[in-house]
Amino acid sequence: MSSDLHGADAPAPRPDPPARARRGTPLLGAILAQAGMELRLLFRSPESLLVTLGIPVGVLVFFSVVDVLPTGDERAVDFLVPGVIAISVAATGLVAVAIQTAFERKYGVLKRLGGTPLPRAGYLAAKGVAVAATLTIQLLLIVVLALTVLDWRPAGGALVLPVAVLVGAISHTAIGLLLAGSLRAEATLAVTNGLFLVLLVISGVTFDPAALPDALAAVGRVLPTGALAEVVRVGASGGGLAVGSLAVLAGWGAAAIGVASRSFRWEP
Repeated sequence: MSSDLHGADAPAPRPDPPARARRGTPLLGAILAQAGMELRLLFRSPESLLVTLGIPVGVLVFFSVVDVLPTGDERAVDFLVPGVIAISVAATGLVAVAIQTAFERKYGVLKRLGGTPLPRAGYLAAKGVAVAATLTIQLLLIVVLALTVLDWRPAGGALVLPVAVLVGAISHTAIGLLLAGSLRAEATLAVTNGLFLVLLVISGVTFDPAALPDALAAVGRVLPTGALAEVVRVGASGGGLAVGSLAVLAGWGAAAIGVASRSFRWEP
């Protein structure tokens, strides 16, 4: 009997199914599971919450109520909301993603992806989903707070804002991943925090760049955070789409993606 079952006439054994099917985890499910983990790690970290939610909301509320910053001819809240939206995108896409990914690389998390159902492209997609979810929470909080408490009354921008935030999120996240995949974790921590501070000061997000020297203000306008703030500000004022600033923002994203695709290291 045993020889009959395993003889030449028996059907050939089927090859093992791919890892995703064998483990019962389709790609979309794996991406969403990883994105959920990314969000849990973010919201369990007081430092990350301070950067992604505390600083933008604190800047908006404090400087809208205490009118001490130069904001040109605009009311403080009208000037600050676009800038705070840009700050939120930079805090999440650049700072939080860069630091978290850098330490995941340091501790071998990225290296061990090869033994999981989640491919590297899926891991990056999960990062994008987590950034999108975080930004949705941030923007809802900022816009609702500005409209209901701070008397923000935009003249337009309902169509411009999603486009600007999408391009801004891609660009800042690409820069964050570029830093995380190229530098040591400790260097990434120092560089991203320092870069975030520089962007706050010279990108025209918290005060009128006319208060800065002309050369410094010009640099701020072509930085990704300054370009994003300009696109949102022009849209909110009813001026339509600031094509030049949007092109600058997209250019940063394309350059960062191109460099990161060649230089990103998955191993410590």
